[in-house]
This record gives sequence, C-alpha cells and structure tokens, in this order.
Amino acid sequence: MKYVLVTGGVVSGLGKGVTASSIGVVLKACGLRVTSIKIDPYLNTDAGTMSPFEHGEVFVLDDGGEVDLDLGNYERFLDVTLTRDNNITTGKIYQSVLDKERRGDYLGKTVQVVPHITDAIKTWIESVSLIPVDGKEGPADVCVIELGGTVGDIESMPFIEALRQLSFSVGQENFCLIHVSLIPVLGVVGEQKTKPTQHSVRELRALGLTPHLLACRSAQPLLENTKEKLSQFCHVAAGNILNIHDVPNIWHVPLLLRNQNAHHSILQQLNLLSIAMPPDLRDWTKMAETYDNLTNSVRIAMVGKYVGLTDSYLSVVKALLHACVACSLKPSIDWIAASDLEDDSAKLTPEAHAAAWETLKNAACVLVPGGFGDRGVKGMILAAKYARENNVPYLGICLGMQISVIEFARSVLSLEGADSTEFDEHTPNPVVVFMPEGSRTHMGSTMRLGSRRTLFQTPDCITSKLYHNSEYVDERHRHRYEVNPDVIGILEEAGLKFVGKDDSGRRMEILELPSHPFYVGVQFHPEFKSRPGKPSALFLGLILAATGQLETYLDRHANTS
Repeated sequence: MKYVLVTGGVVSGLGKGVTASSIGVVLKACGLRVTSIKIDPYLNTDAGTMSPFEHGEVFVLDDGGEVDLDLGNYERFLDVTLTRDNNITTGKIYQSVLDKERRGDYLGKTVQVVPHITDAIKTWIESVSLIPVDGKEGPADVCVIELGGTVGDIESMPFIEALRQLSFSVGQENFCLIHVSLIPVLGVVGEQKTKPTQHSVRELRALGLTPHLLACRSAQPLLENTKEKLSQFCHVAAGNILNIHDVPNIWHVPLLLRNQNAHHSILQQLNLLSIAMPPDLRDWTKMAETYDNLTNSVRIAMVGKYVGLTDSYLSVVKALLHACVACSLKPSIDWIAASDLEDDSAKLTPEAHAAAWETLKNAACVLVPGGFGDRGVKGMILAAKYARENNVPYLGICLGMQISVIEFARSVLSLEGADSTEFDEHTPNPVVVFMPEGSRTHMGSTMRLGSRRTLFQTPDCITSKLYHNSEYVDERHRHRYEVNPDVIGILEEAGLKFVGKDDSGRRMEILELPSHPFYVGVQFHPEFKSRPGKPSALFLGLILAATGQLETYLDRHANTS
C-alpha cells in the first residue's frame, strides 16, 4: 500500500480536507484506485454527539458511522462509499487499547502511549487502507490520510509519532508527506510572509517527519521569490512547492494541482510513474468551467437552527449546488434563522422578523433541513405553512418532514396542540413519536442510522418519478423520532399522502401533498449521497419545481423510460 499523508500547519481551517480530496481526484484521474482516512485527534469516539456549531455538520455513512464532514468531501470528490473505520479518533484508539487491557491482552505489561497507542494507530491505518471503497474487488493503490488539527497540537502527538513509525516501516517509496500551510500577506507591507510556514515545517521535522511537498494556501498566486525562499528554508524542492490560492469554486483545486504537476511529484515519490497514466480531468474541467460561466440563479430559502455557521449544513449546500448546476443555475441561498419568523420575534426584534419574512416571500422554494431540539420549531412550522398555502415548492428533510406533519395536523385537521413528543412529552396529539429502535438514555449511536430501504407505495407520485420509477430507494438516516403510525389514516384522508415507507410499513419515509406542485418531506437525508454530476433526485426536483421545469422534466423522463 502507498500512503499520502496530508498535514496542516500555522492555523486550522486551511482546507486540508479539500486539498486531500483534490489529491485523490488527480491520482484517480491517473488511473489509480484511491481510498482515504481522516484522523481526528479529539477524544470523542465519533462526531455524533458534537454540536454543529462546534464542528460543522455530522456526516452519515452507509454503515451508520457518524463522522467528520471531511469524509463527505472525500465521498463527493472521489465518488466512493467509506466506512466508519475510515474516520480514526483518539477516542476510538484509546477505547480499543483500554478494552484490550481489560481483557488482559497485554499480559501484565505497563500500557503506554508508545508503543501501545501508536501500534494501535498503525494497525488501524494498515487494516482500513485495505478495505475497498469504490465497489471493486481488492485493495486500492493509494491511501490518502488527512491528519486533523495543526502540527504541534498536544492531542495529535501520538498520531504524528505513529505516522513517523509507519513511514519508516513501509519505506520511502511507499510514503509521501504533503504539508498544507498558510502564506499570509500583511496589510501594510503587502509582502507574502514565509516565516509561519518555516516554523511549521521545522516543528514537523523535529518530530521526525520531513515533507516531500508543500501546499501553500494564499489569497493570490505565490511569487517566484516566495517559492525560492520556501524551498531554501523548508528543505523542499522548488518544483514540489504547490500553490493553492483562492479560486472561484473548489472544483478548480484538482485542476490547480494538475497544472502544477503535483501528480508527477507524488507519483515519483511513490514510484508509480510506470503504471500511472497522464491525468484525465476533462469532465472535472468542464464542471468547474460550466459553473464559472453560469449567470442565472435561483433563490432558495433555507430555514434552520444553525444558520450562523454554514458548515452545519454543508452537505445540503453541496446537494443544492449539484442540483442547480444540473439545471444550469447558480444557487442563491437565503439563510433564515427559524426563530426570526416566530411571533415572539416580532415583539423582541421587529427588524429581524420583518427581514426574515420578506426573504421567505422572495424565495422561489423553501427547504427545512434536519436538526435536533425545540429551538426555532415554531418558525419552521410557519415556513411550512407559508409554502403549503402559497404553492411554493417545499422540501423538508428529517425534522423538516416532521415539521410539515405537525403543521398539517394543526392547520388542516385542527388537532389542537399537535406536536412531536421530542418537543412536548405531554402533547394531547402526538403526531411524531420516539421510535423504538434507539436508547432513551445514551446519546451516542442510539438513532436509526445509516442506509435503509424505502419502498414506494405507488408509482404515481413525484418522488418515485424523480427516482426514475424505481420501486425502492436506499438512503441514509439519522433520527430518533418519526411520524406516529396511528395518525397516518386521518392525515391521508385529509390529503397528505405517505408515498414511501420502510419494509415493515410502519415507518413513514416520504410524504407528498398531491394538490401542491411540490410539497415533499423525507425522513432520510438525501444530501449525503449527492455527487457532482449526479445530483440527488429530491434536490433536483425542488430546483426544477422552483423554476417551473418539473412537469416537462418528468414527462420527458416518463417517455424515455
């Protein structure tokens, strides 16, 4: 196995994930099979219990793994299906070592960070890198490893030591280290500064790892004399100093790497030049350039809880992007804090309330994404009611679907106090209830998680047609509550149709309002399987409906199938 390790220096949030994904794209374009591993040095076992404000969205994998959002980048860029083990955390490593210690596997030895923790890290990397993730038999050619955090962090020290040992044991021609660093420009002088990167590389070398390539993040392209200085003081050949400057969209990053012959430097280091082909990035180039040339846009109202940090909804944003590009449009997302739509807000913050409603009314479609807890729920219900009554295309995901059921029960069925038991345990009309699959006491891994099958109840519905008249669809879930099966009868009599159910028929997966041009709620998260060039069917449907193209699209596809 050949390993490409991506580390980061100076500051966090430099785009190591996008850089690692883009390296994977270029290597894949050279005809190599690529897998990837993300190392997160935090003590949490996984990302499942972390607030989106703290760490961005929680990405869900087919096997139910709740992982860092960078694994979402890998899946989208490389079009692979990763496993929960492709995300290594300090928590997982320590847990596995402590479990072994309790079983007596260490035969009375003193259990220490070196060698026991570092050995566990190496073993984990070596075993996970062999798992095929691209649907083919046998292991990949190259494993791209991204080490989270910044070099020098105390928490990442055991990983750095384990990776140093790994580089030594696998040999020079099987290990390539790429260090991502920042080249800042100080306002007054306007000069590109190399000193932070010099210090960062010195720190890395002091820990026993020498970078083969430097990936320098900067606002503007690097100047030649900056490159020379970096080469001289960082012990990296000038040809191996890559510049990842700011670009109009991240699809340009693989092209940026290809244009600087990054693939050649990596392949040379890994002794793969003889088997690799020149990179074929024609589709990728077309995609990046198409997006740059788009002029028309569509306004999408995103009504949620975590709108202050867009990374909280990263996969939803990407899924909207993929769907819009497929319709030759740029997405124009209007973020609306759900609490600003509420009546209380009219008294407390009238300007924010008025602005939120104006934004909602100017949007071509409404999307209510997933979330937990009761903050902003009243505002989401008002947004769903507005979309339903004014024939505005609506897509509710997970919580967004439950919101549409609560709103329908209150407004159409006049069920007073209809609610979810998540928000009101004593509601007289529980239309959304705690599902029996999870645990009431433990937060981590207690939900209905991962890929589950949804069976369409009728071919005569918008969602079935969007999924190309398939009888079923496999999508990823992450929820504890769902629509109460006891109220399905009265909801359907009033016009709300549950067109997708699980194989038991008791769990509601997809709802539609046939009297509305596009009013869809789904209990699963379609955004997690959206890919550039292969948009999620439901997001595509939302954008088509918002631009008045849905019927034409469905008719055209009905004729071809």
